[in-house]
Amino acid sequence: MPHVTGPQFIALQVENLEAAKQFYTEQLGLIPTDQGPEHAVVFQTLPIPFALRTPNINLADSPRLGWGVALWLGCEQADSLHERLRDYGLEIVEPPFNGPFGRTFSFVDPFGYRLTLHGTPG
Repeated sequence: MPHVTGPQFIALQVENLEAAKQFYTEQLGLIPTDQGPEHAVVFQTLPIPFALRTPNINLADSPRLGWGVALWLGCEQADSLHERLRDYGLEIVEPPFNGPFGRTFSFVDPFGYRLTLHGTPG
Protein backbone atom coordinates (compact mmCIF):
# COMPACT_ATOMS: atom_id res chain seq x y z
CA MET A 1 0.00 0.00 0.00
CA PRO A 2 1.38 3.48 -0.83
CA HIS A 3 2.24 5.53 2.26
CA VAL A 4 4.15 8.58 3.45
CA THR A 5 7.60 7.82 4.86
CA GLY A 6 8.17 11.08 6.74
CA PRO A 7 9.58 14.58 6.32
CA GLN A 8 12.33 14.85 3.69
CA PHE A 9 12.77 18.62 3.32
CA ILE A 10 11.70 21.70 5.29
CA ALA A 11 11.71 25.29 4.01
CA LEU A 12 10.50 28.61 5.34
CA GLN A 13 9.27 31.25 2.91
CA VAL A 14 10.67 34.73 3.52
CA GLU A 15 10.28 38.08 1.78
CA ASN A 16 13.93 39.09 2.15
CA LEU A 17 16.05 36.05 1.34
CA GLU A 18 19.40 37.81 1.89
CA ALA A 19 18.39 39.16 5.32
CA ALA A 20 17.07 35.75 6.34
CA LYS A 21 20.26 34.04 5.15
CA GLN A 22 22.31 36.52 7.17
CA PHE A 23 20.25 35.94 10.35
CA TYR A 24 20.26 32.16 10.07
CA THR A 25 24.00 32.02 9.41
CA GLU A 26 25.21 34.73 11.80
CA GLN A 27 22.83 34.23 14.72
CA LEU A 28 21.99 30.52 14.51
CA GLY A 29 25.25 29.32 12.99
CA LEU A 30 23.73 27.41 10.08
CA ILE A 31 26.05 26.79 7.14
CA PRO A 32 24.66 27.35 3.63
CA THR A 33 25.39 24.87 0.87
CA ASP A 34 25.80 25.62 -2.81
CA GLN A 35 22.85 23.33 -3.60
CA GLY A 36 19.39 24.48 -4.53
CA PRO A 37 17.88 26.98 -6.93
CA GLU A 38 18.71 30.69 -6.94
CA HIS A 39 15.47 31.52 -5.10
CA ALA A 40 16.50 29.44 -2.07
CA VAL A 41 19.26 28.96 0.49
CA VAL A 42 19.76 25.35 1.56
CA PHE A 43 21.67 24.73 4.78
CA GLN A 44 23.87 21.83 5.88
CA THR A 45 21.43 20.23 8.32
CA LEU A 46 20.95 16.60 9.24
CA PRO A 47 19.04 14.40 8.97
CA ILE A 48 16.56 16.61 7.09
CA PRO A 49 17.62 19.47 4.77
CA PHE A 50 16.40 22.90 5.90
CA ALA A 51 16.08 25.90 3.60
CA LEU A 52 14.84 29.44 3.20
CA ARG A 53 13.15 30.42 -0.03
CA THR A 54 11.38 33.32 -1.67
CA PRO A 55 7.63 33.08 -1.24
CA ASN A 56 5.30 31.42 -3.70
CA ILE A 57 2.34 32.86 -1.81
CA ASN A 58 1.50 36.34 -0.53
CA LEU A 59 2.94 36.22 3.00
CA ALA A 60 1.14 39.45 3.88
CA ASP A 61 -2.17 37.56 3.68
CA SER A 62 -1.23 35.60 6.81
CA PRO A 63 -1.52 37.38 10.15
CA ARG A 64 1.01 34.95 11.67
CA LEU A 65 3.51 32.90 9.70
CA GLY A 66 3.69 29.18 10.44
CA TRP A 67 0.63 29.31 12.69
CA GLY A 68 -0.19 25.80 13.83
CA VAL A 69 3.12 24.25 12.78
CA ALA A 70 5.73 23.31 15.38
CA LEU A 71 9.25 23.49 13.97
CA TRP A 72 11.92 22.11 16.31
CA LEU A 73 15.58 22.40 15.43
CA GLY A 74 18.45 20.78 17.30
CA CYS A 75 21.18 23.05 18.63
CA GLU A 76 24.33 23.00 20.69
CA GLN A 77 24.60 25.05 23.88
CA ALA A 78 20.94 26.03 24.06
CA ASP A 79 21.40 28.37 27.04
CA SER A 80 24.15 30.36 25.32
CA LEU A 81 22.18 30.55 22.09
CA HIS A 82 19.10 31.70 24.04
CA GLU A 83 21.15 34.50 25.63
CA ARG A 84 22.53 35.58 22.24
CA LEU A 85 19.07 35.67 20.62
CA ARG A 86 17.58 37.50 23.61
CA ASP A 87 20.40 40.07 23.48
CA TYR A 88 19.83 40.37 19.72
CA GLY A 89 16.35 41.59 20.63
CA LEU A 90 14.21 38.65 19.56
CA GLU A 91 10.97 37.75 21.27
CA ILE A 92 11.59 34.75 23.51
CA VAL A 93 8.31 32.84 23.67
CA GLU A 94 9.53 30.20 26.11
CA PRO A 95 12.72 30.60 28.16
CA PRO A 96 15.06 27.61 28.48
CA PHE A 97 13.74 24.58 30.34
CA ASN A 98 14.72 20.92 30.66
CA GLY A 99 12.55 18.98 28.24
CA PRO A 100 12.51 15.49 26.75
CA PHE A 101 15.07 16.61 24.13
CA GLY A 102 17.42 18.44 26.48
CA ARG A 103 17.53 22.20 27.10
CA THR A 104 14.73 23.75 25.10
CA PHE A 105 13.49 27.26 24.31
CA SER A 106 11.27 28.99 21.74
CA PHE A 107 11.61 32.34 19.99
CA VAL A 108 10.16 34.29 17.08
CA ASP A 109 12.65 34.90 14.27
CA PRO A 110 12.88 38.37 12.63
CA PHE A 111 10.58 37.17 9.84
CA GLY A 112 7.70 36.08 12.08
CA TYR A 113 8.26 32.34 12.46
CA ARG A 114 8.16 30.70 15.87
CA LEU A 115 10.99 28.18 16.27
CA THR A 116 11.84 25.83 19.10
CA LEU A 117 15.49 24.95 19.64
CA HIS A 118 16.57 22.01 21.73
CA GLY A 119 19.83 20.41 22.78
CA THR A 120 20.80 16.80 23.25
CA PRO A 121 19.43 15.08 26.36
CA GLY A 122 21.89 13.92 28.97
